[in-house]
Amino acid sequence: MKAAVLFESNKPMPITELDQSEPKTGEVRVKMLAAGVCASDHHVMTGDNPTPMPIVLGHEGAGIVDAVGPGVTMVKKGDRCVLSFVPSCGHCRSCRTGLSNICDTNRETGTRQYDGTYRLYTSDGTEVHQFAKLGVFAESVVIPQQACYPMPDDVPMEVAALIGCSVTTGIGGVINQPNMRTGMTVAVIGVGGVGLNALQGAALMNASRVIAVDIHDHKLEFAYKFGATDVINASDQDAVAAIQEMTGDGVDFAFDTFGHKLTTQQAYKATRKGGTTVIVGLAPDGMNAEIPLVELVRNQKTLVGSYYGSASPHETFRKILDFYRQGRIDVGGMVTRRYKLDEINLAYEALERAEDGRGVIVFD
Repeated sequence: MKAAVLFESNKPMPITELDQSEPKTGEVRVKMLAAGVCASDHHVMTGDNPTPMPIVLGHEGAGIVDAVGPGVTMVKKGDRCVLSFVPSCGHCRSCRTGLSNICDTNRETGTRQYDGTYRLYTSDGTEVHQFAKLGVFAESVVIPQQACYPMPDDVPMEVAALIGCSVTTGIGGVINQPNMRTGMTVAVIGVGGVGLNALQGAALMNASRVIAVDIHDHKLEFAYKFGATDVINASDQDAVAAIQEMTGDGVDFAFDTFGHKLTTQQAYKATRKGGTTVIVGLAPDGMNAEIPLVELVRNQKTLVGSYYGSASPHETFRKILDFYRQGRIDVGGMVTRRYKLDEINLAYEALERAEDGRGVIVFD
Protein backbone atom coordinates (compact mmCIF):
# COMPACT_ATOMS: atom_id res chain seq x y z
CA MET A 1 0.00 0.00 0.00
CA LYS A 2 1.02 3.64 -0.44
CA ALA A 3 1.82 6.09 2.35
CA ALA A 4 3.42 9.49 2.88
CA VAL A 5 6.69 8.70 4.67
CA LEU A 6 8.86 11.17 6.58
CA PHE A 7 12.47 10.08 6.23
CA GLU A 8 14.12 13.29 7.47
CA SER A 9 13.03 16.44 9.31
CA ASN A 10 12.37 19.55 7.22
CA LYS A 11 12.14 17.54 4.01
CA PRO A 12 9.02 16.76 1.93
CA MET A 13 7.25 13.45 2.52
CA PRO A 14 7.40 11.27 -0.60
CA ILE A 15 4.54 8.91 -1.40
CA THR A 16 6.14 5.50 -0.92
CA GLU A 17 5.03 1.93 -1.57
CA LEU A 18 5.27 0.00 1.72
CA ASP A 19 4.82 -3.62 2.71
CA GLN A 20 2.16 -4.07 5.37
CA SER A 21 1.87 -7.07 7.71
CA GLU A 22 -1.46 -8.72 8.41
CA PRO A 23 -3.21 -7.83 11.70
CA LYS A 24 -1.95 -9.82 14.68
CA THR A 25 -3.91 -10.80 17.80
CA GLY A 26 -6.16 -7.94 18.91
CA GLU A 27 -5.43 -5.87 15.80
CA VAL A 28 -7.45 -4.73 12.80
CA ARG A 29 -6.76 -3.29 9.38
CA VAL A 30 -8.61 -0.10 8.49
CA LYS A 31 -9.03 1.29 4.98
CA MET A 32 -8.48 5.02 5.38
CA LEU A 33 -11.13 7.37 4.01
CA ALA A 34 -10.27 10.72 5.64
CA ALA A 35 -7.35 12.14 7.60
CA GLY A 36 -6.97 15.58 9.20
CA VAL A 37 -3.96 17.82 8.65
CA CYS A 38 -2.88 18.64 12.21
CA ALA A 39 -0.08 20.78 13.65
CA SER A 40 1.07 17.95 15.93
CA ASP A 41 2.36 16.09 12.87
CA HIS A 42 3.99 19.32 11.67
CA HIS A 43 5.97 19.47 14.93
CA VAL A 44 7.52 16.12 13.94
CA MET A 45 8.18 17.33 10.40
CA THR A 46 10.11 20.37 11.69
CA GLY A 47 11.99 18.44 14.38
CA ASP A 48 10.30 20.27 17.29
CA ASN A 49 8.98 16.89 18.46
CA PRO A 50 11.88 14.43 18.05
CA THR A 51 10.49 11.12 16.77
CA PRO A 52 12.15 8.00 15.32
CA MET A 53 12.17 7.76 11.51
CA PRO A 54 11.23 6.70 8.91
CA ILE A 55 7.67 7.29 10.03
CA VAL A 56 4.19 7.55 8.58
CA LEU A 57 2.58 10.58 10.21
CA GLY A 58 -1.09 11.33 10.74
CA HIS A 59 -3.10 10.70 13.89
CA GLU A 60 -6.50 12.25 13.06
CA GLY A 61 -8.50 9.88 10.90
CA ALA A 62 -11.48 7.71 10.08
CA GLY A 63 -12.12 4.69 7.89
CA ILE A 64 -13.69 1.26 7.52
CA VAL A 65 -12.45 -1.95 9.13
CA ASP A 66 -11.63 -4.36 6.29
CA ALA A 67 -9.79 -7.13 8.18
CA VAL A 68 -9.58 -8.35 11.78
CA GLY A 69 -6.93 -10.39 13.55
CA PRO A 70 -7.41 -13.22 16.07
CA GLY A 71 -9.22 -12.31 19.30
CA VAL A 72 -10.81 -9.09 18.04
CA THR A 73 -14.15 -8.49 19.81
CA MET A 74 -14.58 -4.69 19.87
CA VAL A 75 -15.21 -4.18 16.14
CA LYS A 76 -16.01 -6.26 13.07
CA LYS A 77 -15.30 -6.08 9.37
CA GLY A 78 -17.33 -3.31 7.74
CA ASP A 79 -17.53 -1.06 10.81
CA ARG A 80 -17.13 2.66 10.11
CA CYS A 81 -14.82 4.03 12.81
CA VAL A 82 -13.38 7.15 14.34
CA LEU A 83 -9.74 6.40 15.20
CA SER A 84 -8.20 7.23 18.56
CA PHE A 85 -4.51 8.15 18.68
CA VAL A 86 -4.39 6.78 22.24
CA PRO A 87 -5.59 3.17 21.89
CA SER A 88 -5.56 2.57 25.63
CA CYS A 89 -4.53 -0.84 26.98
CA GLY A 90 -7.19 -0.91 29.74
CA HIS A 91 -4.83 -2.53 32.26
CA CYS A 92 -2.20 0.03 33.33
CA ARG A 93 -2.55 2.28 36.36
CA SER A 94 -3.69 5.29 34.28
CA CYS A 95 -6.38 3.26 32.56
CA ARG A 96 -7.55 1.68 35.82
CA THR A 97 -7.91 5.11 37.44
CA GLY A 98 -10.01 6.53 34.60
CA LEU A 99 -7.26 8.31 32.67
CA SER A 100 -7.13 6.15 29.56
CA ASN A 101 -6.20 9.24 27.55
CA ILE A 102 -2.71 9.04 29.11
CA CYS A 103 -2.39 5.24 29.00
CA ASP A 104 1.02 4.15 30.36
CA THR A 105 1.42 1.19 28.01
CA ASN A 106 0.61 3.30 24.97
CA ARG A 107 3.20 5.90 26.01
CA GLU A 108 5.88 3.26 26.62
CA THR A 109 5.45 1.51 23.27
CA GLY A 110 5.19 4.77 21.33
CA THR A 111 5.30 4.36 17.55
CA ARG A 112 5.42 0.55 17.80
CA GLN A 113 2.41 -1.72 18.22
CA TYR A 114 1.63 -3.16 21.65
CA ASP A 115 3.83 -6.22 21.16
CA GLY A 116 6.78 -3.92 20.49
CA THR A 117 7.03 -4.68 16.77
CA TYR A 118 6.15 -2.96 13.49
CA ARG A 119 3.61 -3.53 10.72
CA LEU A 120 5.19 -1.44 7.96
CA TYR A 121 8.41 -2.01 5.99
CA THR A 122 10.17 -0.42 3.03
CA SER A 123 11.11 -2.54 0.04
CA ASP A 124 14.57 -3.15 1.55
CA GLY A 125 13.08 -4.36 4.84
CA THR A 126 13.56 -1.18 6.90
CA GLU A 127 11.01 -0.94 9.73
CA VAL A 128 8.68 2.06 9.47
CA HIS A 129 7.12 3.71 12.51
CA GLN A 130 3.45 4.67 12.78
CA PHE A 131 2.82 7.98 14.52
CA ALA A 132 0.66 7.39 17.61
CA LYS A 133 0.36 3.74 16.47
CA LEU A 134 -1.83 5.04 13.61
CA GLY A 135 0.04 6.75 10.78
CA VAL A 136 -3.15 7.65 8.92
CA PHE A 137 -1.40 9.32 5.97
CA ALA A 138 -1.61 5.93 4.31
CA GLU A 139 -4.09 3.95 2.24
CA SER A 140 -4.58 1.51 5.11
CA VAL A 141 -3.41 1.05 8.70
CA VAL A 142 -2.94 -1.98 10.94
CA ILE A 143 -3.72 -0.84 14.47
CA PRO A 144 -4.97 -2.06 17.88
CA GLN A 145 -8.69 -2.71 18.03
CA GLN A 146 -8.85 -0.24 20.94
CA ALA A 147 -8.08 2.55 18.46
CA CYS A 148 -11.44 2.03 16.73
CA TYR A 149 -14.73 3.59 17.83
CA PRO A 150 -17.68 2.44 15.69
CA MET A 151 -19.93 5.28 14.60
CA PRO A 152 -23.37 5.70 12.98
CA ASP A 153 -23.70 5.61 9.19
CA ASP A 154 -24.98 9.21 9.03
CA VAL A 155 -21.67 10.71 10.22
CA PRO A 156 -19.50 11.79 7.23
CA MET A 157 -15.93 10.51 7.19
CA GLU A 158 -14.46 14.03 7.11
CA VAL A 159 -16.37 14.87 10.29
CA ALA A 160 -15.32 11.60 11.92
CA ALA A 161 -11.67 12.26 11.11
CA LEU A 162 -11.73 15.63 12.90
CA ILE A 163 -13.50 14.10 15.88
CA GLY A 164 -10.49 11.79 16.13
CA CYS A 165 -8.26 14.64 17.34
CA SER A 166 -9.02 18.37 17.09
CA VAL A 167 -12.70 18.21 18.06
CA THR A 168 -12.12 15.88 21.00
CA THR A 169 -9.02 17.73 22.18
CA GLY A 170 -10.71 21.14 22.02
CA ILE A 171 -14.28 20.41 23.12
CA GLY A 172 -13.24 17.69 25.55
CA GLY A 173 -10.60 19.92 27.10
CA VAL A 174 -13.40 22.32 28.06
CA ILE A 175 -16.42 20.18 28.91
CA ASN A 176 -14.39 17.63 30.87
CA GLN A 177 -12.88 20.20 33.26
CA PRO A 178 -14.31 19.26 36.67
CA ASN A 179 -14.91 22.82 37.90
CA MET A 180 -16.41 24.22 34.67
CA ARG A 181 -19.88 25.67 35.30
CA THR A 182 -22.59 27.46 33.35
CA GLY A 183 -22.08 31.22 32.97
CA MET A 184 -18.31 31.30 33.38
CA THR A 185 -16.08 33.57 31.30
CA VAL A 186 -13.62 31.88 28.95
CA ALA A 187 -10.63 32.95 26.87
CA VAL A 188 -9.15 30.73 24.15
CA ILE A 189 -5.66 31.67 22.97
CA GLY A 190 -5.00 30.31 19.50
CA VAL A 191 -7.92 29.59 17.17
CA GLY A 192 -6.59 26.87 14.94
CA GLY A 193 -8.42 23.56 14.70
CA VAL A 194 -8.22 22.81 18.43
CA GLY A 195 -8.96 26.40 19.45
CA LEU A 196 -12.11 26.57 17.33
CA ASN A 197 -13.37 23.49 19.11
CA ALA A 198 -12.49 24.90 22.52
CA LEU A 199 -14.76 27.82 21.58
CA GLN A 200 -17.52 25.33 20.78
CA GLY A 201 -16.92 23.58 24.10
CA ALA A 202 -17.34 26.88 25.94
CA ALA A 203 -20.57 27.54 24.04
CA LEU A 204 -21.83 24.05 24.97
CA MET A 205 -21.19 24.94 28.64
CA ASN A 206 -23.17 28.18 28.23
CA ALA A 207 -20.20 30.41 28.97
CA SER A 208 -21.32 34.01 29.44
CA ARG A 209 -18.37 35.36 27.46
CA VAL A 210 -16.08 33.50 25.03
CA ILE A 211 -13.02 35.53 24.02
CA ALA A 212 -10.90 34.33 21.08
CA VAL A 213 -7.26 35.48 20.88
CA ASP A 214 -5.00 35.08 17.85
CA ILE A 215 -2.60 37.11 15.69
CA HIS A 216 -4.51 36.78 12.40
CA ASP A 217 -7.64 38.88 11.74
CA HIS A 218 -9.02 36.35 9.25
CA LYS A 219 -8.82 33.56 11.82
CA LEU A 220 -10.53 35.69 14.43
CA GLU A 221 -13.34 36.50 12.00
CA PHE A 222 -13.70 32.75 11.34
CA ALA A 223 -13.86 32.16 15.13
CA TYR A 224 -17.19 33.98 15.40
CA LYS A 225 -18.77 31.07 13.50
CA PHE A 226 -17.80 28.67 16.30
CA GLY A 227 -18.94 30.52 19.39
CA ALA A 228 -16.62 33.47 20.00
CA THR A 229 -18.44 36.47 21.49
CA ASP A 230 -15.38 38.73 21.40
CA VAL A 231 -12.03 38.64 19.58
CA ILE A 232 -8.58 40.10 20.28
CA ASN A 233 -5.68 40.38 17.86
CA ALA A 234 -2.63 39.93 20.09
CA SER A 235 -0.34 41.45 17.46
CA ASP A 236 -2.24 44.76 17.70
CA GLN A 237 -2.79 45.04 21.45
CA ASP A 238 -1.88 43.58 24.83
CA ALA A 239 -4.18 40.55 24.98
CA VAL A 240 -4.01 40.24 28.77
CA ALA A 241 -4.90 43.89 29.33
CA ALA A 242 -7.73 43.63 26.80
CA ILE A 243 -9.17 40.55 28.51
CA GLN A 244 -8.98 42.20 31.92
CA GLU A 245 -10.69 45.31 30.57
CA MET A 246 -13.49 43.22 29.03
CA THR A 247 -14.10 41.15 32.17
CA GLY A 248 -13.03 43.42 35.01
CA ASP A 249 -10.59 41.00 36.62
CA GLY A 250 -9.78 38.28 34.09
CA VAL A 251 -11.58 35.12 32.96
CA ASP A 252 -12.68 32.12 34.98
CA PHE A 253 -11.00 29.80 32.46
CA ALA A 254 -8.19 30.53 30.02
CA PHE A 255 -7.16 27.88 27.49
CA ASP A 256 -3.82 27.88 25.67
CA THR A 257 -4.59 25.80 22.59
CA PHE A 258 -1.48 26.90 20.69
CA GLY A 259 1.28 25.59 22.94
CA HIS A 260 4.14 28.04 23.50
CA LYS A 261 5.67 29.68 26.56
CA LEU A 262 4.32 33.07 25.46
CA THR A 263 0.74 31.88 25.00
CA THR A 264 0.86 29.88 28.24
CA GLN A 265 2.04 32.96 30.12
CA GLN A 266 -0.68 35.04 28.47
CA ALA A 267 -3.34 32.50 29.46
CA TYR A 268 -2.11 32.40 33.05
CA LYS A 269 -2.02 36.20 33.40
CA ALA A 270 -5.50 36.48 31.87
CA THR A 271 -6.97 34.12 34.50
CA ARG A 272 -8.73 35.78 37.42
CA LYS A 273 -8.10 35.01 41.09
CA GLY A 274 -9.45 31.56 41.85
CA GLY A 275 -9.63 30.77 38.14
CA THR A 276 -8.15 27.97 36.06
CA THR A 277 -5.55 28.04 33.28
CA VAL A 278 -5.66 24.98 31.01
CA ILE A 279 -2.74 24.12 28.72
CA VAL A 280 -4.02 22.16 25.73
CA GLY A 281 -1.52 22.84 22.94
CA LEU A 282 1.81 21.02 22.81
CA ALA A 283 4.84 23.31 23.05
CA PRO A 284 8.15 22.38 21.39
CA ASP A 285 10.05 19.71 23.30
CA GLY A 286 12.09 21.23 26.17
CA MET A 287 10.32 24.62 26.23
CA ASN A 288 9.41 26.03 29.66
CA ALA A 289 7.13 28.86 30.73
CA GLU A 290 7.70 31.32 33.57
CA ILE A 291 4.88 31.20 36.13
CA PRO A 292 5.07 33.50 39.22
CA LEU A 293 4.79 31.03 42.09
CA VAL A 294 3.88 33.54 44.81
CA GLU A 295 0.95 34.78 42.72
CA LEU A 296 -0.12 31.20 42.02
CA VAL A 297 -0.53 30.70 45.77
CA ARG A 298 -1.85 34.12 46.83
CA ASN A 299 -4.41 34.23 44.03
CA GLN A 300 -5.26 30.56 44.44
CA LYS A 301 -5.12 29.91 40.74
CA THR A 302 -5.19 26.45 39.18
CA LEU A 303 -2.81 25.52 36.37
CA VAL A 304 -3.51 22.21 34.64
CA GLY A 305 -2.62 20.30 31.50
CA SER A 306 -5.25 18.73 29.27
CA TYR A 307 -4.28 15.89 26.95
CA TYR A 308 -6.72 14.55 24.37
CA GLY A 309 -9.83 15.96 26.02
CA SER A 310 -8.81 15.26 29.64
CA ALA A 311 -10.72 11.96 29.81
CA SER A 312 -11.39 8.68 28.01
CA PRO A 313 -11.24 9.43 24.26
CA HIS A 314 -13.98 6.91 23.49
CA GLU A 315 -16.33 8.40 26.07
CA THR A 316 -15.67 11.88 24.71
CA PHE A 317 -16.24 10.56 21.16
CA ARG A 318 -19.65 9.32 22.31
CA LYS A 319 -20.63 12.74 23.67
CA ILE A 320 -19.34 14.62 20.64
CA LEU A 321 -21.07 12.34 18.15
CA ASP A 322 -24.32 13.00 20.03
CA PHE A 323 -23.71 16.76 19.97
CA TYR A 324 -22.97 16.62 16.24
CA ARG A 325 -26.04 14.55 15.34
CA GLN A 326 -28.22 16.89 17.42
CA GLY A 327 -26.87 19.90 15.50
CA ARG A 328 -25.32 21.45 18.61
CA ILE A 329 -21.80 21.69 17.15
CA ASP A 330 -20.44 22.38 13.67
CA VAL A 331 -17.66 20.06 12.54
CA GLY A 332 -18.10 20.00 8.78
CA GLY A 333 -17.83 23.79 8.64
CA MET A 334 -14.22 23.56 9.80
CA VAL A 335 -13.17 21.70 6.67
CA THR A 336 -12.00 24.41 4.29
CA ARG A 337 -9.44 22.48 2.21
CA ARG A 338 -9.43 18.98 0.71
CA TYR A 339 -6.43 17.14 -0.73
CA LYS A 340 -5.46 13.80 -2.17
CA LEU A 341 -2.71 11.81 -0.46
CA ASP A 342 -0.11 12.86 -3.03
CA GLU A 343 -0.87 16.50 -2.14
CA ILE A 344 0.12 16.04 1.51
CA ASN A 345 3.05 18.47 1.33
CA LEU A 346 0.81 21.16 -0.18
CA ALA A 347 -1.59 20.58 2.72
CA TYR A 348 1.13 21.38 5.23
CA GLU A 349 2.22 24.45 3.31
CA ALA A 350 -1.33 25.76 3.78
CA LEU A 351 -1.12 25.00 7.50
CA GLU A 352 2.15 26.95 7.70
CA ARG A 353 0.38 29.91 6.10
CA ALA A 354 -2.19 29.80 8.94
CA GLU A 355 -5.15 29.42 6.61
CA ASP A 356 -8.61 29.21 8.19
CA GLY A 357 -10.12 25.95 9.34
CA ARG A 358 -8.84 22.45 8.78
CA GLY A 359 -7.39 20.66 5.78
CA VAL A 360 -8.39 17.04 5.20
CA ILE A 361 -6.81 14.28 3.12
CA VAL A 362 -9.60 12.47 1.29
CA PHE A 363 -8.91 8.93 0.05
CA ASP A 364 -10.52 7.24 -2.93
